[in-house]
Amino acid sequence: MPNRRPQLEIVAPSASPEEAAAVVAALERFMRETAPTPAPAEPRPNPWQRTALLEGVDRDAPGLTAWGDGTPWGA
Repeated sequence: MPNRRPQLEIVAPSASPEEAAAVVAALERFMRETAPTPAPAEPRPNPWQRTALLEGVDRDAPGLTAWGDGTPWGA
């Protein structure tokens, strides 16, 4: 997952390095504390249900070949 956080940088010439570091640290802490919680992972489907669904789909087109036509090649 790409890092979507902005790169923070102080450009005020009157700030000392310590002040600039404190401001950046405060902003980073704020961004961490107010970030939305990650979405929970979706539950995995039941493998038996998945198999049943795939078998049901296969039954809908009994005469089709891998190419999608109803007549096998060479017939």
